[in-house]
Amino acid sequence: MSQLQYLQIPHFITKSGKSTTIELSYQLFGKPLHSAPIVLVNHALTGNSEVTGDNGWWRDLIGNHKCIDTNNYTIIAFNIPGNGFDNKDDNLIENYKDFTAKDIAKIFSLGLEKLEIESLFAVIGGSVGGGIAWELAALKPDLMDHLIPIATDWKSTDWLIANCHIQDTILNNSTQPLADARMHAMTLYRTPESLTQKFSRSKKDIHLFNIESWLNHHGKTLNNRFKLSAYKMMNQVLRTIDITHNRGMFQEVASKISASIHIVTINSDLFFKSDENWDTFVELKLVKEDVAIHEIKSIHGHDAFLIEYEQLEKFLKPIFQLKPKHIENNTHSLVRHW
Repeated sequence: MSQLQYLQIPHFITKSGKSTTIELSYQLFGKPLHSAPIVLVNHALTGNSEVTGDNGWWRDLIGNHKCIDTNNYTIIAFNIPGNGFDNKDDNLIENYKDFTAKDIAKIFSLGLEKLEIESLFAVIGGSVGGGIAWELAALKPDLMDHLIPIATDWKSTDWLIANCHIQDTILNNSTQPLADARMHAMTLYRTPESLTQKFSRSKKDIHLFNIESWLNHHGKTLNNRFKLSAYKMMNQVLRTIDITHNRGMFQEVASKISASIHIVTINSDLFFKSDENWDTFVELKLVKEDVAIHEIKSIHGHDAFLIEYEQLEKFLKPIFQLKPKHIENNTHSLVRHW
């Protein structure tokens, strides 16, 4: 496992006007920093900075001779502040409603500045991590060569906000908030067809269906490895994605993003609907040339971006065989391996 490292961001002012000190944790994988093109990977709601290696949640995609090859790239992954991965109670965030997805993008941007990273080959993320990728691209339009938002959107839709509201209500009112919220979420991450294929109304015992046992297991597992304040914080970030807030209409904001944009959607996603992504693609094509959309075909819904690796690799591999557009001007950032 790559060592967890820390950056201090003092006196950070949130969009709500609150001042706080952020200890931003991150991990590096692959080539040494400033020796190769850099890929920023943003984690999903219950994920973390450990994106590759034995316990890496995206190890099928990132690693030695994988689609995002650690022999060719430096991989950096920040932890969304308050996600609890560093096991430091002082870094948990109780005042979670003071933060938005835009704040997280700003914090990531400040982290990159502290690491003297002036350009990125790609920013990639799934679900809420992809939403933060959108926010970072809107904040720093010339930062990255490639923006790759997967199973996500540039905005939190009414449908998404509604479900985040239900999640927040569960997290603040249930007697077993983490487990109950997770069980509710799992029904949105999959589809009826996926659950039918997996369980087919089978029973664990005379009183318990296997689908109920599966949901109980996921609730219990998250309860054992996640903090309540962390879930509240991640859910708040998820419900506040909106790159147009105080910036103008979508096409106006998106047209300023210099990166090539590669949208990856999922035909059966009940969380971030595929139709929304196709509408985004059509709008983007009116103002940008270098835009592409790929659709994962799966019955597994939102979680397909963690399941359908062969399809995902097919879409992403050509991107990660391209040469970088940016070469930083400082002396320690020469890209020698290309």
